[in-house]
Amino acid sequence: MAAAEAAETVLSAEQLQEAEEEEEAEKGGSPTGSSKAAALNGEVDCKKVKSNNLSMKVAESEVETKEEGIERESMRESSSSILDVSSDYPREKHLSIQRQLADLEKLAELNEAQKKPCPLCPEDKFKACYGHKLHRHLQNLHWKISVEFEGYRMCICHLPCRIAKPNFIADQLFSKMGAHYHCIICSATITRRTDMIGHINRHVNKGETESRFVTAPAPKSSHEVLKESDTDVRVLPNYSTPQKTDSYFNPKMKLNRQLIFCALAVLAEERKPIECLDAFGATGIMGLQWAKHLRSSVKVTINDCNENSVTMIQENCHLNKMKVKVNTKEEDNDETIGDGEESTDAIEVTKMDANVIMHLRSFDFIHLDPFGTSVNYLDSAFRNVRNLGIVSLTSTDISSLYAKAQHVALRHYGCNIVRTEYYKELAARTVIAAVARAAARCNKGIEVLLSVALEHFVLVVVRVLRGPSPADDSAKKIRYLIHCQWCEERIFQKDGNMVEENPYQQLPCDCHGSMPGKTAVVLGPLWSGALFNTGFLRRMLLEAVQYCLDEAQPLLKTVVCEAECTTSKNFPIHSPYDENKQEECGVYIKTPDMLAEFSVVPGKRKNSEVTRNATKRQKTDNSAEHPAFYYNIHRHSIKGMNMPKLNKFLNYLSEAGYRVSRTHFDPMGVRTNAPLAQFKTVLMKYSTPTYAGGQTEGPLHLTEDIQVGDQLQAAADSKAKDDEFLEENKSGDAATMFMEDCPTDCAAD
Repeated sequence: MAAAEAAETVLSAEQLQEAEEEEEAEKGGSPTGSSKAAALNGEVDCKKVKSNNLSMKVAESEVETKEEGIERESMRESSSSILDVSSDYPREKHLSIQRQLADLEKLAELNEAQKKPCPLCPEDKFKACYGHKLHRHLQNLHWKISVEFEGYRMCICHLPCRIAKPNFIADQLFSKMGAHYHCIICSATITRRTDMIGHINRHVNKGETESRFVTAPAPKSSHEVLKESDTDVRVLPNYSTPQKTDSYFNPKMKLNRQLIFCALAVLAEERKPIECLDAFGATGIMGLQWAKHLRSSVKVTINDCNENSVTMIQENCHLNKMKVKVNTKEEDNDETIGDGEESTDAIEVTKMDANVIMHLRSFDFIHLDPFGTSVNYLDSAFRNVRNLGIVSLTSTDISSLYAKAQHVALRHYGCNIVRTEYYKELAARTVIAAVARAAARCNKGIEVLLSVALEHFVLVVVRVLRGPSPADDSAKKIRYLIHCQWCEERIFQKDGNMVEENPYQQLPCDCHGSMPGKTAVVLGPLWSGALFNTGFLRRMLLEAVQYCLDEAQPLLKTVVCEAECTTSKNFPIHSPYDENKQEECGVYIKTPDMLAEFSVVPGKRKNSEVTRNATKRQKTDNSAEHPAFYYNIHRHSIKGMNMPKLNKFLNYLSEAGYRVSRTHFDPMGVRTNAPLAQFKTVLMKYSTPTYAGGQTEGPLHLTEDIQVGDQLQAAADSKAKDDEFLEENKSGDAATMFMEDCPTDCAAD
């Protein structure tokens, strides 16, 4: 088009020149005048030629500029397929972007009893069909592989919106329409789903999260209201992304919040009122649940160092009709009361660093839930926590705790760990070891009440025992672990500071003698004590039932069985007397029904004697603790053999005389005090061959070995019974009579 316009301008210039020459010829007179005119005409012709050349150059430059403009426009169009934020807004939303599947079905008009085409596919790709078939097509092809962003679904589109790269076959050009996605933020069309997700993430990282469409529904309000456990919270946009929001709220941590609430409810039954602190409030959901359900039993303090989060916490308190007392410094400010009904106690909202507020004030219950590791706040937490108080902490740095970033675990926790089959319990023991060291630096000991390691977090709840003696006892439970890398057998190192010549002798397995090289590694230091407290867990379960916490009840039942190392899940309802007589941490927990019993005892000396006796009983009951670590039944399965069902296998181990239970750390894990060799023997004994042919010889030999082992075990049991009988009959006559009646073989034994 530009070349044609240039040609027209040149032709018009030539026509004007001819017309001027004809006019000058008509005006011409004398020959001298004609000669002069000819000379002048020659000059004029030269000037005209020059002007024509200039016009030609101008026309060529115009053509070049127009071509450059066209190229720039094409470059802009091509770049807009990648990211077009500079285009004019608003514009219409593409029909492949919908909120719900029903909105996509409305475009196809499925209600009419006629054949309808797919609104996102051309007719040559998908022919018109009836409603039920079109519904399956929309659901399985377009909606199932869509990309979600802020309530919208960007479905895959097969319309001729984006032309794929052409193919040249036999001097013919073939171009087909490719499947693609339409970006909700810009005008990009992207073919692959993974590329589309990355494209949206780049928008989010740049802060471009608003859809610029005319026909899009009204955008959601900047403050969305969510509800959890009868508590309403108002959250900011991008509330589930901690890097993009000030008030982080994770719906997946609901189970974690319920477990912490149960622990606080148990503590509130022991003494009232208690002062509790949520050191990292964010939206304030946890502190609001404490105050709303436990009411006058607790005095809640919600802290956060971010000003926007503090404002959001105050708004959520007003939303739930709670009184608010704001304290941004060491001195209190005036109270602000929310509309509606007033609660008996106010929620104190503070704007401080978590370390500062825990240094300034004392609390009975402290919960730490920072973004990542919580080791930076442990010293402050144990500095002023009251005696027999509770400290709970949630660690979300699972990449380091689950041995994916071992150098980070060494830097944060001072612990050397590797990836094992029991890596979740290893993570829990790593966190507890850091907690015990921090408490010991403040002359305090700990008693672990609950430790849970799930997919997203590691939760540890400990009770604080003041004094150097509990601190020493807790520090002694931090040991190193010897782990065999061949068979995954493990054992804690023995007490003592003496160096052993061969540490491999402590392992029950003989892999070091049969395998070349070094077969074991030293992990730790780790917590070697118990991970649960049965009495506290049972009371947590009662609180979960009372407050209808459905998600926490199954987990607590599993953990109670794990703490008792039993497979039975019968939880009888205890009488109030039995509940109040729970003994934990070597002391009696004073509940309201027991206050009368303690008030009868005169003086402090009698109370100290009761506490000392309870401590002695606790030391004698250490054998009742649950076994350390667990085995995965699939990890130790035998190739070519069908394993028994997990519940049946637990019964087989129990019949063999071992303590056994399931574990919440691993759905296929078995917590038992049986050594690994005996574990594999029982597993092999009750496994059946996958194929009958070619598999009979191995199991037959194995059963013979097992029969021999059973005979030896029976002989050992009979020998033990004879020894007991001899001890009971201390008289020499009875012993001689027994030796005479027994055969010579028994006498030799």
